[in-house]
Amino acid sequence: MKRVLIVDDHPNIRKMIRLALGKDYLLEEAGDADQALACIGANVPDGIVLDVMMPGSMNGFQLCERIKQDSGLAKMHVVLVTACGQVEDQELGYALGADAYFVKPFSPMTLARHIHSALHPDPSVAMVHGKGDCT
Repeated sequence: MKRVLIVDDHPNIRKMIRLALGKDYLLEEAGDADQALACIGANVPDGIVLDVMMPGSMNGFQLCERIKQDSGLAKMHVVLVTACGQVEDQELGYALGADAYFVKPFSPMTLARHIHSALHPDPSVAMVHGKGDCT
């Protein structure tokens, strides 16, 4: 079963993403980068949906960079979701290693389709259902 970590300081955004992904993944949630690092340390996810603007010790750009610079985590699929929609912000996100960049407001179903195609490149892969929480 593929594991996806949803990191956003707004519970309603995490819920929207959780509902869009449905029961097709083992989902974990974190409200900031420090919680995300604790989740990653406990169970490395296959993918992470990461808000950029969050309170705490680091923002989403910094966490993305940290993930992609760690050889044990670098293959993790990182999707940034943010209100930072300027071209410069998107270029920074990709330069730091993000695999995708969604500007808020975004279509939750488009995000779900992206995650599915990224984590299940073989279209014949059957989906498994589950949910988790490490907050």
